[in-house]
Amino acid sequence: MNYGYFARRCVVLAIPIVVVASAMAQSKSSGYACKEAHPEKLCTASNTCGSASEPCTVDVKRTANSASSTPSIPGAKSGSLFCVKPGTQVIWKSSEKNTGFVIDVGPIAAFDPEGAIIGGSAKDVTVVAKTPGCYRYSAGACKSGAIYGMCQTTYGELIITSH
Repeated sequence: MNYGYFARRCVVLAIPIVVVASAMAQSKSSGYACKEAHPEKLCTASNTCGSASEPCTVDVKRTANSASSTPSIPGAKSGSLFCVKPGTQVIWKSSEKNTGFVIDVGPIAAFDPEGAIIGGSAKDVTVVAKTPGCYRYSAGACKSGAIYGMCQTTYGELIITSH
């Protein structure tokens, strides 16, 4: 058997498969809303949290092997993309006892007051959506009294719309 011929045939057959797989991967979403060309177009009534008269609440918890941050939207899961309008109050809280959290939205002042959001089960923190844009945030949650793996981090994305 001619192994050189066999190898060339395999390469010739593999090239179309690689090209198709590459094209499919590029056509799919990046997985991160903030990497999309116009992330605000991802905002719908079903993923908009709060309003001018009703605050958006995000529950931050320390789970068994991780952390979670879940917006108060029906059916939302931890880390779900959510949208808020400028001027909307966002309440970061933990419904889990003895849990503290730190939320870092990055260097751009998305909320008023600016800076890291530090709170916990005994201290809800209310901020106001200020600067329109798409933000990837980290939410670190720590369980008081835990000995091993006391703190964990999760990530999520939020969009402050321009209107």
